[in-house]
Amino acid sequence: MTVNGRVRLEPGAQADPRVDVIAVDGRALPAIEPKTYLLLHKPRGYLSSASDPGGRPVVLDLVRGRGPRLFPVGRLDYDAEGLLLLTNDGALANRLLHPRYGIPRVYEAEVEGRVSPPDLGRWRRGVTLSDGPAVPAAVTILRAGPRATRLRLTFGEGRNREVKRYCQALGHPVRRLVRVAFGPLRLGRLRAGESRPLTAPELLALRGLRGPDSSPTMQGLLTEPRQELL
Repeated sequence: MTVNGRVRLEPGAQADPRVDVIAVDGRALPAIEPKTYLLLHKPRGYLSSASDPGGRPVVLDLVRGRGPRLFPVGRLDYDAEGLLLLTNDGALANRLLHPRYGIPRVYEAEVEGRVSPPDLGRWRRGVTLSDGPAVPAAVTILRAGPRATRLRLTFGEGRNREVKRYCQALGHPVRRLVRVAFGPLRLGRLRAGESRPLTAPELLALRGLRGPDSSPTMQGLLTEPRQELL
């Protein structure tokens, strides 16, 4: 083995594949692509995919030239908006999407009609959809009017269009849907179409997530305000 052109045979020899050129039998090992993590505020009218045969805008159009090729962790529907994590870390992405972890997704939804406090019991009991029960971890009213109500809803999984189907089943179709949190990540004041790198504490928090049955941190997140299509 050679490291930066020098033969290294001593026991315990170390090299960093991120910065060193390592060769075995004269063949250089492929460079390790640096891991990148971006928090994007997805606007409406963008697909959560790398490309679209129909030529519609995709979320990666918003981060071209920002480093290595990225992909979205989960999905937001074409007309939904809000927090979307983009990365090239496949192992972390699979972990975050696995149902066993029940990572909370927090949404603000504007729905048709008035939802009043006495209605919340029915909303919190959940409904049965075609693919099983949909029971939110939390539902609160942010603003109620005669024609529309703004709600904050927390779900612990990312089933296909779950939030929209849940609200529709309760007789209040969704007018607008914004994801404002995903696990420890918060959308904050990031404007639609903007993105930023994750902070070191955010990344550490993501890597430290465990299943809700074994982690006090996850239990706390669930009480706060595979691929998913919402």
